[in-house]
Amino acid sequence: MNRSTRGRLTLTAVTVAALTIGATACSSDDSSSTKGNDNGTYTVWDPYPQFDKSSAWAKLLDSCGTKAGVKIKRTAFDTSDLTNKALLAAQQDNSADVLIVDNPVVSTMAEAGVLTTTEDNKLDTSKVDPNLLAAGQSGGKAYGTPIGANTLALYYNKAVLKATGVDVASVKDWKSLTAALEKVKKAGKKGITFSAIGTEEGSFQFLPWFWGSGAKLTELDSAQGVSAVSLWSDWLKKGYAPNSVINNTQTTSWQEFASGDYAFAENGTWQLANAEKAGFDYGVLPIPGVGGGNAAAPTGGEFVTVPVQSDTGRYATTQKLVSCLTSTENLYATDTTLSYVAPTSEVQDKQVASNAKLKPWVVAVKAAKGRTSDDLGTKYPKISEQIWKAVQSALSGAKSPKDALTAAQDAVK
Repeated sequence: MNRSTRGRLTLTAVTVAALTIGATACSSDDSSSTKGNDNGTYTVWDPYPQFDKSSAWAKLLDSCGTKAGVKIKRTAFDTSDLTNKALLAAQQDNSADVLIVDNPVVSTMAEAGVLTTTEDNKLDTSKVDPNLLAAGQSGGKAYGTPIGANTLALYYNKAVLKATGVDVASVKDWKSLTAALEKVKKAGKKGITFSAIGTEEGSFQFLPWFWGSGAKLTELDSAQGVSAVSLWSDWLKKGYAPNSVINNTQTTSWQEFASGDYAFAENGTWQLANAEKAGFDYGVLPIPGVGGGNAAAPTGGEFVTVPVQSDTGRYATTQKLVSCLTSTENLYATDTTLSYVAPTSEVQDKQVASNAKLKPWVVAVKAAKGRTSDDLGTKYPKISEQIWKAVQSALSGAKSPKDALTAAQDAVK
């Protein structure tokens, strides 16, 4: 990328980035200083403050630095704080050498002229699943490589389904899922819980149903989109889902499922450790589309990117660092630590061979879709805000699903 693109970095970009919300909020564990004048030190900024200097992640960074013949200075930030810090650093021509960011942020950074393309920085992405790589593309160009992915699926409580006579194999589409929920409720149990809170988490959880209806984010008020909102709204009206979903985060929704009373819960890969501690036998089912098959769920997870540098001589070493971090061997260890599904089939197969419970998650990730895919880029945060507002309006009864989405589409325009 040539240097003139840096001039496109504006406060507007910073504002847009602030709207992009990560799945986890954490505090920084280091200062925000960058590389300074030490050419033998390369800086890495990441959104993993939960990992300290003694962690496997920090040791991997140091190991990759050693292999490349340099020292690594790592700084960890909260996800949203990282975005703003990175944009401001780029304005000051003081970017990190390696920047690991939440995948919806990549298009914001790219459109602001902060990142080099994989063509420019010579990163090999040939083994990455195309649907996962798409989350880091803008204008037909890729601006990084995914370090891993998480997504959504349906957890189910085997004991509740058995007690209510529901065969999970019968759940193949919206009609059969709703029939299962009806059967569960009639037997005196609770149906399904999810997060419909008025934030990015609510949009994130709604997207599989929206995309699973055949709707597109460029036309929120389509008949298909209305059918998706109506599905959730009808579940609340009939008592198949609790009214608490309107305020549920993904964490509180999980807590409801962990009580053992619910048949189903929509949640993510990151709950696997908690599922093992829940005290009951569970299974995982990809979210079904309206007419069957697996709905596209949104991808979570981060991209490893290479910011624009005025000293272009640094790129060769940076490329070695990123290639090391995303190698087959290191992806397996890192994605196991992060509870992510790997971005390549080769590593995914290794994960499933080691842990068979990951198989439905690999299937779900194969069908997943980036929130900024379809060249939505920085348009996505505004669209997402209108989605969660529409869902909130419909579930609370303030507006019909059709009226809610009509208002949403008008606001986006």
